Amino acid sequence: MDASTGKKVKIIGPGSSNVDLTGFAPHLPVAGETVMGTDMHIGPGGKGSNQMTAAARAGGEVYFITRIGQDVFGETMRRHFEGEGFCTAYITAPAGETTGCALIEIDQQDGQNRIMVIPGANLHLTPADVAAAEADFADADAVIAQLEIPMDTVAEAKALAHRYGKPFILNPAPFGQVPEGLFDGVDWLTPNETEASFFTGVEVKTVEDARRAAAILLDRGVKNVVITLGVAGAFWTDGTASCHVPGIPVKAVETTGAGDTFNGALAVAIAEGHSPEYALRFANAAAALSVTRLGAAASAPRRDEILSFMEKAY
Repeated sequence: MDASTGKKVKIIGPGSSNVDLTGFAPHLPVAGETVMGTDMHIGPGGKGSNQMTAAARAGGEVYFITRIGQDVFGETMRRHFEGEGFCTAYITAPAGETTGCALIEIDQQDGQNRIMVIPGANLHLTPADVAAAEADFADADAVIAQLEIPMDTVAEAKALAHRYGKPFILNPAPFGQVPEGLFDGVDWLTPNETEASFFTGVEVKTVEDARRAAAILLDRGVKNVVITLGVAGAFWTDGTASCHVPGIPVKAVETTGAGDTFNGALAVAIAEGHSPEYALRFANAAAALSVTRLGAAASAPRRDEILSFMEKAY
């Protein structure tokens, strides 16, 4: 909520949409092993959809740019978007494309997961799809993107964000090779420990490791780096100031959507103009709540829950 106007902040960006098929088992199978599962859930997912859902529940007005198929999974996703109150003007379903899906295995003992993603229509989200939303970039409060869509589409979102002076938040996940210069000028880059290690060559396990990795990312043109550290919380720096916000101990049921929930909540806090420390606390609280529940998008908490939990935890 914008403190000066009392209105919801506007979050826009391109991203992936998948239907998640999530199976639960006593332990994750090794190669060649068959494990008898205990339960299965089908629901909305995809990094873009998950983060936008988290942003909407955290108090944002969401304008999502994505592609789905003209199939039963596409109908599942559209119902989800409408139910969460997304602006659906930029959600397209071209003929002949299939909705992305993810096959997720969950270890019931510790909540750890293993995921295979089949991108489908997400691979066909284009810069033109982003450019069609230019008018809404102009009055947005923050722009967010991830790497489950084509890189030139991400680059178009960054260009529009900068054209209109909007903070551009990039979650570099799933990690892989990125085009030269993609990180240059990114206002907020939000890797987890594994992603930060990949992009910098620094093995990130501690806060001091995160500080060293962040320095490398700042040298690549990033303005603010937030590295999430799992149960250890999150670290932020802009090269001049820094802070570490510890994690909130909870009993994890499923960790699948934690990072996405963190990013969606962080985007709202940034759009609202909060300090980095407050933004990390808000996002940490949202992520901690999410791992106590099943589902990726479904586990994202509402704003009042986040604020109440945050007040108790910090």
